[in-house]
Amino acid sequence: MTRSRILLALLVLATALLVAPPASAATTFTSTGVNQSGGNCLDLPGGSTTAGAQLRAFTCSSGADQNLVYTPVSGTSDTYTITTRSGQCVDVNGASTSDNAAIIQWPCHGGTNQQWRLVPVTVAGTDKTFNLVSVDSGKCVAPSGGSSASNTNLVQLPCATSGGRVWRLPAFTGGGTAPGTFTNPLSQHGPDPWLTYYDGSYYLATTTWNSTVTMRRASTLAGLATASDQVIFNLTRPNGAGTMWAPEFHLLDGPNGKRWYFYYTAGREPYDLGTQRIHVLESAGLDPMGPYSFKADLLDPTQDNTWELDPSILQLDGKLYLLGTFYNGSQPMFIRPLSNPWTASGTRRVLSTPTYSWETVGGAVNEGAEVLQRGGRTFIVYSASHCSTPDYKLGMLTYNGGDPLSSSSWVKSPDPVFQRSNANGVYGPGHNGFFTSPDGTEDWIVYHANNSASGGCDMNRTTRAQKFTWNADGTPNFGTPVALGVTLTAPSGE
Repeated sequence: MTRSRILLALLVLATALLVAPPASAATTFTSTGVNQSGGNCLDLPGGSTTAGAQLRAFTCSSGADQNLVYTPVSGTSDTYTITTRSGQCVDVNGASTSDNAAIIQWPCHGGTNQQWRLVPVTVAGTDKTFNLVSVDSGKCVAPSGGSSASNTNLVQLPCATSGGRVWRLPAFTGGGTAPGTFTNPLSQHGPDPWLTYYDGSYYLATTTWNSTVTMRRASTLAGLATASDQVIFNLTRPNGAGTMWAPEFHLLDGPNGKRWYFYYTAGREPYDLGTQRIHVLESAGLDPMGPYSFKADLLDPTQDNTWELDPSILQLDGKLYLLGTFYNGSQPMFIRPLSNPWTASGTRRVLSTPTYSWETVGGAVNEGAEVLQRGGRTFIVYSASHCSTPDYKLGMLTYNGGDPLSSSSWVKSPDPVFQRSNANGVYGPGHNGFFTSPDGTEDWIVYHANNSASGGCDMNRTTRAQKFTWNADGTPNFGTPVALGVTLTAPSGE
């Protein structure tokens, strides 16, 4: 290795040590490496002890020649040295940066041509799939020519998600620990939850039913259960000074770029339900916890003398809408166009009226509209029946094209999509939100529920979360609410 190459390698290593996450995220593991092009395994020919022996892709077996040891490089979270059965390190021959340079074993020396980043690659129907990227050259381990044939020598080639560049490491432990777990509830007193994963942390806001706006933050879902609620804003304005409830915060485009807009319901006096209105705060930057300043009362331009509850945001075809509920003898949902995150550009329109018998238990209610979008389709999942009953549940609207302000553009599902489970001791599951796992591969629902059939609309409703799936027709499948205390696997990517 020339002097300039050594200096460059040292510089790359120093930079990696400065910017990499803490090493505690990784640990040593032993695994085969299965090539996703030909199904062959990363192999040391004949168990060779010769320095410079070239590795190959070879028919998979249970032999020691195909079990390599991955040891994390100190100060990194995704970078490893890889050791063959002879105790030598997987190496780019001569620290070359050229295409087709041989992948060999060589006595370990700590250089960056013996350091490998495991860069995740999504492959449908499997898991633990990666590019093996040389820290020194930035190129990937692959069978020569991208061949899928057994007994093909390994070389480095430009990284890609095809052509034999992707390897599955079946024994990879996701940072060296078993998958994280959690149990519900995430908050013992957490009605109307809104939960978002952003920039490495989960953020949870729930109803406080007083003059404070609070939020808790944790790096894991399990951590939310013990995180403290921090006051991020105090309500003081006369027309919205008490009973803060139904909070949501959305990252939206504003005049100064993206900002968090925190929507909530509050009345003039504590417990004065007749004066409840929707209000919005604006963040000073990109931290979901603020600081925030008061932005606007989101009153209807022509019907500002009626109470409105449960704000949420719909973004569809480049336009912005406010969703909510109001009272006109029953409690329908409304939709109102917005010109920006805090300004209405038109009056409200009825979006959905409670008509099915399961929407009218204890009172005819459609509320808590929450948007779910996937694959070009848009759904609104809402809470139905009165929250004082154990039959508070979730229904769903599906956007069918046309004007979103017209109720005829939305089709209501005839049956609930999420409801009580007597067997699991879950009653009144509703007022939900949605979030994605840290790696973006899973969809999750957050909601509140009661522990008994006698529970009501109070602060004893608990915050819960669980993963959901999708049906073959593209609609969500929320399953059955899980009992408290059941150990659940944490969101993927924690």
